[in-house]
Amino acid sequence: MSDNQRAAGLVQLAAVFADQFTLNQSTRDEHSHGESYPHGPIVEGVLFAQSTAMVAQAVSICAEYNIPVIPHGVGSSLEGHLVPVNGGISIDLTEMAQVLEINTEDFDCVVQAGVSREQLNHELRHQGLFFPIDPGANASIGGMSATRASGTNAVRYGTMKDVVIGLTVVNAQGKVLHTGGRAKKSSAGYDLTRLYVGSEGTLGIITEIRLRLFPIPEQISAAVCAFPTIKAAADTVVECMQMGIPLARVELLDEVQMQACINYSKLQGFDAAPTLFFEFHGTESGVAEQISLVEEIASGNNGSQFRWAKTQEERNELWAARHKAYFAGISLRPGWLALSTDVCVPISRLAECIVAAKELAIKEDLIAPIVGHVGDGNFHVLVLHDPEDQAMIDQATAYASKIVELSLSMGGTCTGEHGVGLRKKKYLPKELGVEAVATMAVIKRAMDPQNILNPGKIIDID
Repeated sequence: MSDNQRAAGLVQLAAVFADQFTLNQSTRDEHSHGESYPHGPIVEGVLFAQSTAMVAQAVSICAEYNIPVIPHGVGSSLEGHLVPVNGGISIDLTEMAQVLEINTEDFDCVVQAGVSREQLNHELRHQGLFFPIDPGANASIGGMSATRASGTNAVRYGTMKDVVIGLTVVNAQGKVLHTGGRAKKSSAGYDLTRLYVGSEGTLGIITEIRLRLFPIPEQISAAVCAFPTIKAAADTVVECMQMGIPLARVELLDEVQMQACINYSKLQGFDAAPTLFFEFHGTESGVAEQISLVEEIASGNNGSQFRWAKTQEERNELWAARHKAYFAGISLRPGWLALSTDVCVPISRLAECIVAAKELAIKEDLIAPIVGHVGDGNFHVLVLHDPEDQAMIDQATAYASKIVELSLSMGGTCTGEHGVGLRKKKYLPKELGVEAVATMAVIKRAMDPQNILNPGKIIDID
C-alpha cells in the first residue's frame, strides 16, 4: 500500500473519531515504547478507545487501508511489545476502565481492558474477594492478559492463564467475538481463551475480560529473612516448595537490589544482604503451621530471625518497597538505563541458575540487581548501563542473552512473564522447536492474513 493510501486511512480515522484520535507528536512518541527497550519508530496516530464497538470500527478501517494496529495499556511492557516496526496506529484502551460485573457468589467478574489491577481490588474490597495476579506495576488487566502476566502471587494463585475464563476480542477484520464463559469447566470446542491470553496483541485486541476471583484469606502474615549468600536464600525456597508448603508469596532480592530498596524506599533496620520476602495466607492455624515450617528451613540455611510485618500498613510498606524494585535499581546509577530480562527454570535448578547469573555479573563487572518470584522458579535481572556508552550497551545485551541461554540449558524458558515481544523471539526455535514456531506462524497467517495486528512481535511473518 502506498504512502498516499495510508495517509488517506489516517484521514478517515481522524474524521470518524474526531477528538478521540490524535496525531500529536508527543502523544505518538509516548505510545511507541514501553519500559526497558530502546526507542525506535513512532506510531502515526493514537486512538483513545472508549468501547469495544469503537475498537472494532477502527480495526475495520485499518484493515481496509492495511494500517498496522498496536494495542496499548499503561505502557509497562518490557520486551518491545509497543514498538511500531511497520508503522501504524496505537489503540489506547485506558479509557475503557469500567468494572462491568461482580458475581460474588460465583467468584468471577467482568472488566474492560483498561481497568488496572489496583482499581479492581479497590472495587472488590467490600465484597470479601480479591484479584491475586500482581506483576508489580499497576498494569491494566488487558495488557496483563495479552502478555500472560503473573507476579508475586503466582506461586499460590497461578498466572493470567489460570484466572482468565473468558474474553471479548476484536479480530483482524474488525469483528467481535467472545470466548469462554462462566461455567467452571467446558469441553466445548477449541480453547480460544488460552490462545488469546499471551498472544501479545498479534491475534486480536482484547477489550473485555472475565476473571476468576478469590476470597480474601482469613489470616495474612508477612515476614522478611536475610541470608549470608544468595545460594542459601535460593536453597530455602527450593526446600519450601519441595515440602509442599503453600506459600502465597516468596520474593528474593540479592544484596545489590536490597541496598537499592533500602535507599530508595527508606527502609529502616534492614541489611544489604540476600533477602526473602514471605507472605502466608490461610486460616490462623494453617498460617501458624506454615510459618513454623519455613522458619525451621530458613534457620537450617543460616537465615536470620524473621522480621514480621504485623499490621496491614506494615505489609503495604514492605510490598510497596518490593514493587518499586525496578525504580530502586535504576536509582543506583542516576542517568543510566536498565535492561530488564526474566527467565524461569525448574525449581530444582533455581539456586544453580541464580548463582551462575550472579557470578557472571560479578565476573563482567556489571551492576545487575536480581529480584525474583522464586517460588515458581522465575527471576529477573536488571542490567544497568550508560546509554551514551555503546560498548556498555553491547555488554548488557550480551549478558542478558547469556542469562537466557543459561536458563534454556537448564530446561527453562526465555521468559517467565515478560513475554516475547521483539527482544526474545529469536530464542523461540531453540526453546520450542522449529515446528512449533512454524505452527504459530500458520495460526497468525490464518487469523491475521494482512499481518496488521502488532506485526513483528513473537514471530516474523514473511
